[in-house]
Amino acid sequence: MEIRRDVFQAIADPNRRAIISLLAQNKLTLNGVAEQFDISRPAISKHIKILTECGLITINKQGRERYCEAKFEKLSEVSEWAEQYQKFWTTKLDALENYLKELQEKPTLKTNKHGKRKNK
Repeated sequence: MEIRRDVFQAIADPNRRAIISLLAQNKLTLNGVAEQFDISRPAISKHIKILTECGLITINKQGRERYCEAKFEKLSEVSEWAEQYQKFWTTKLDALENYLKELQEKPTLKTNKHGKRKNK
């Protein structure tokens, strides 16, 4: 049974996000990637496999070496998904900001020494 993976699963793990960040700067060999982490080589291989299955990196053979390279096109799925919530929260936060401004502009009611309210 083959496990279907998507880009959201890939970026859910902090080690995979770190690998993507690392490869965003340079393409590296598999060993070059593994040297940057304090986890086992098999664990790195598993992360690389998941990132490859999700289309976030490609592995290209050059001579005897295999180089990993980031492919950011698939991250557009995450960006588009997050954008819809950004619009939602921006609207909500703008409404909250307006409400708080209204509250600040209203006169506050204070009480006098007899406990009766008076306008400020």
